[in-house]
Amino acid sequence: MSDIHLNFLKENELQAFILKLLSYDVDGWIISGDIGTSINTIYYLDILADNLPQPIYFVLGNHDFYHSTLDKTTFAIKKFVENKPQLIWLTWSEYQNINSKTALVGDDGWCDARLGNALKTTIMLNDFVHIQDLYGLSRQKLIEKLNRLGDESVLRLKPKLIAAAKNHEKVVIVTHVPPFAEASWHRGQLSKDDWLPWYSCKAMGDLLSHCAKTYPGVGFLVLCGHTHGGGEYNPCPNLSILSAKADYFLPRVNHILEV
Repeated sequence: MSDIHLNFLKENELQAFILKLLSYDVDGWIISGDIGTSINTIYYLDILADNLPQPIYFVLGNHDFYHSTLDKTTFAIKKFVENKPQLIWLTWSEYQNINSKTALVGDDGWCDARLGNALKTTIMLNDFVHIQDLYGLSRQKLIEKLNRLGDESVLRLKPKLIAAAKNHEKVVIVTHVPPFAEASWHRGQLSKDDWLPWYSCKAMGDLLSHCAKTYPGVGFLVLCGHTHGGGEYNPCPNLSILSAKADYFLPRVNHILEV
């Protein structure tokens, strides 16, 4: 699942969604970000954990940090999941052994403003108003901040990704932001240069491409969301990116993976 935005649902709609999830015969759940906002993401994670019997592997998306700072939100959710072993925040966890052949890794990820035209685009996201770390920055300072956030995401993920690739035949990577321009689907088509700075993470794409070339015998599958447009991109034979389709008010299960 991705971009489920549970804060847009009424209570009865949330309960109906939970019942729908309970109808699936699965061994675990993966959520690639945008569960709620900083005000209620913990609440929704708690509801999911209390109602679903399987482990829930998740990363956060940009909306999950709305109305707070990155550090405050991170601290609060880290503290919360300490007492919820069913909830595995992949960003701050070692890689997960799904079975002898398959590993699961992840990081929240951020748009890093390196693709498209960040300096001249007139498109600005609500992130730049509702996330306190990004509010009020000049265009150049905003780009520099997003560059750092993208780089930090890669630094966290890289050692886990390499360790997983050394020990498994298949590695599933969960992140929020599409790592390639060709995986950034928006409104039925690939994102244009005015959207790409905020809808892609070049640093993540570079890491994934490097790992795929370094470990040609390993299959890498990336699950991402953020842009709400579904699509698939295969930059090389052993690397696939699935971008999840999403709509506000209509959370869904995007893919069933068999490993």
